[in-house]
Amino acid sequence: MQYERPETLKDAVGLLSNSKGKAFVLAGGSDLLVRMRGEYIDPDVIVDIKNVKGLDQVAKTAKGFSIGAAVPCAELGENKALKKAWPGVVEAANLIGSKQIQGRCTISGNLCNASPAADSVPALVAAGAKAVIAGPGRKRRVAVEKIVTAPGKTCLEKGELIEAIELGKQAARSGDAYLRFIPRTEMDIAVASAGVNLTLDNKGVVKSARVALGAVAPTVVLVKDAARAIIGTKLEEEALDKMALACAKACNPIDDKRGTIEFREKVSGVLAQRAAKIAYARAGGK
Repeated sequence: MQYERPETLKDAVGLLSNSKGKAFVLAGGSDLLVRMRGEYIDPDVIVDIKNVKGLDQVAKTAKGFSIGAAVPCAELGENKALKKAWPGVVEAANLIGSKQIQGRCTISGNLCNASPAADSVPALVAAGAKAVIAGPGRKRRVAVEKIVTAPGKTCLEKGELIEAIELGKQAARSGDAYLRFIPRTEMDIAVASAGVNLTLDNKGVVKSARVALGAVAPTVVLVKDAARAIIGTKLEEEALDKMALACAKACNPIDDKRGTIEFREKVSGVLAQRAAKIAYARAGGK
């Protein structure tokens, strides 16, 4: 196995592009090393991007925030500006693994691992985040919900890697939240999860919303009908019930030892309702 630690993005892309065998990016390694130890993958080349200049930084821009692909999740929780603007995204990222793992894992890695139960992804989708993808001769920006195409698979082509995750500037009177259900109190995989982002008008009425569900389908689901159910409301009980019903209908879950289809459908709606209430309060609603 060949291990490379490039110092520039161009070199990282070149190594991935020119590899003759199976090449993998190492951002934090919290997923990659586990898969290697379990003999699920056998890389020919590992490209460690932790040393690439700029990928280890959270930058506040005129348009919002840019989170480098090598920024550990622990650092997101320490960024006051990011936490204030996007508390739901930060909370979701800070649910990944233990304190030790938080020092290594990244939201870009969490996304590219392509697990249906990835904690940071529903929150990023609800936030309307975009992934900046660098590849041979070009860069492209792709909505986070379009990155994962199936469990364990992404839309990234040979030679491509995620350079950063971009979050827009949160509008006035906006709030986001993320919740999940797990069998244990911590360090477990979501059985169902929900991310909600919404914006209110000056009367406390929801004027825009995004609702995303995790662990209830092969990929994270952006539920437009759930968002429509609460737009134009102050989250009255009837609106929340319609939202939960839309979430249940959008689910395409599996039966396994962690939860049944019926349980996941029910819990997804409950989590979305609760997350919506938190986001509403954060946006200044009463």
